[in-house]
Amino acid sequence: MKNRIVFATGNEGKLREIRMILADLDAELISMKEAGADGPIEENGTTFEENALIKARTVCERTGLPTLADDSGLVIDYLGGAPGVYSARFLGEDTPHSVKNRVILERLKDAAPGERAARFVCACACVLPDGRERVVTATMEGEIAYETAGANGFGYDPIFYLPEYGCTSAELSPEEKNRISHRGKALRMMEEELGKLL
Repeated sequence: MKNRIVFATGNEGKLREIRMILADLDAELISMKEAGADGPIEENGTTFEENALIKARTVCERTGLPTLADDSGLVIDYLGGAPGVYSARFLGEDTPHSVKNRVILERLKDAAPGERAARFVCACACVLPDGRERVVTATMEGEIAYETAGANGFGYDPIFYLPEYGCTSAELSPEEKNRISHRGKALRMMEEELGKLL
């Protein structure tokens, strides 16, 4: 029987993306809900790495299963690194991303072309029932667009412009995005770690 690994997320879009990226993993990837470990987790870390570990430790304790968790977000230089670790909670957790994206574009309206640098950061943590832990971090560099574009992806993808591709990450196909994204890179790094751990 395949190993079961819980991925600590309730975000269906994210889970779909993760299953695509980790399609070759010799384990069954299940959600918190499928593992019966749903419920709020207080992410009170000050870094992406801390928050990823908090989620993975909590769900591993709840389920007794190997657990993966990621914490990711958008870091914008012009806004002093905001929204950063508060990306999901920026302007309130229930605020639609269309509103969040509009507010960010508004806050950058006076930013010069060279001042729009931004990156997506993803920290991915693995916690095993025997107490072993690993954390890896990856980024995708880009800049904040002048307007939203694209219908793929989710969250801040429509305002994240990739100069070398001439489009936002929401205009990439899911396969292209997974190849170059912060989450794709971090999960592939974690997949290598899992090969050594499991």
